[in-house]
Amino acid sequence: MDERVFKIKIGQPIPEWDAKHRLPFKGCVGPECKDSATVHRISSIYMDVSDQPHMMRQWLAGGTFSAAIFCGVFFVFFVYIVYDSWSTDWGWALSLAVFQFATAAIGFGYVCVKFGRDEVFSLTRRPIRFHRGAKKIFAIRRRRFFSAQELGDITIEVPWSEDAVFCVHRGKQNTDHADSYHIRYYQLDADGKVLNGFALGREWDGLDGMNDLLCQWNYWCWYMNQGPAELPKPLLFLTERENFFESFLYCMYEVGFGLSAGLRIAFMPFFLWLTLLRVSALATCRPPVWPPSIKDICRVPDDDPYQQPAGDMPVGWAATSQAHKTQTYPSDPRSKTPDWLGEADSFKNAERWRGEVAPGN
Repeated sequence: MDERVFKIKIGQPIPEWDAKHRLPFKGCVGPECKDSATVHRISSIYMDVSDQPHMMRQWLAGGTFSAAIFCGVFFVFFVYIVYDSWSTDWGWALSLAVFQFATAAIGFGYVCVKFGRDEVFSLTRRPIRFHRGAKKIFAIRRRRFFSAQELGDITIEVPWSEDAVFCVHRGKQNTDHADSYHIRYYQLDADGKVLNGFALGREWDGLDGMNDLLCQWNYWCWYMNQGPAELPKPLLFLTERENFFESFLYCMYEVGFGLSAGLRIAFMPFFLWLTLLRVSALATCRPPVWPPSIKDICRVPDDDPYQQPAGDMPVGWAATSQAHKTQTYPSDPRSKTPDWLGEADSFKNAERWRGEVAPGN
């Protein structure tokens, strides 16, 4: 459910289900706090997390490349027929064929540009920065090109206050995404209509997913409200520069974290194909550039005790998996939420959040 495809509906009210599942900035939404593979970097100044499409971008890359290929094929057929038949009398069948090929080429070209603009010749990642000092969230949304990139990429600023609206978004019902969830930010106008928005973190599925989503919101709130001192380590630090093997692991884990060894071997050609799509798209992209005003307030002292990853800290899926085997990095680190007064069973609490109205809404 890539939020670049299923876009936030500008000019309309917040979806009813989302409005009834708004996330609070003070207090917590569950008894546990943990990260679920969203963090790139942490310091006492800021924390960088991923946007929601980051883990699944190979699917949009595949759609973009497929649309480009079909556009090219239909355009070649169009040119061939027009060139070959230019001096002959055109019948209705020939005219219909020319029209169909031209329409197909334009249609696939439109799809390629519309959905590929944020995937190909774009950014290797679109980080979302939680800044404790400024009490703001900065989210890079789109690339700037040529000399304009000196201004930094296009960035949204969100105040860390009750004025900002963050909700749990549920996938469209009666589809494969009906039990999928992610966290969305909505910027509203004076009439309560959506002006802008974005999804952050990742996508979560089912009851386990809703539980992890609530733990994730607690994690970000803990960082912004209490700081990094007692924050549990992230599940892993996502790499800022993917290599081929890291891209392969993204593709395999996005399909399913718990796949057996047999299924992983059976689906190996499919995973390799997805990896090729992801790597090909990334090869056309560049790293994000923060605007100078944001860079200035994000300078981290060299002696910052909370700056991670640093030293021998594992980064990425592969290195962290190896660290689990050698017990040099904790597996699934989490903490109890202090002063939590709600449902003590995290899964019962998550089940209540999957209802039509979330607790506290």
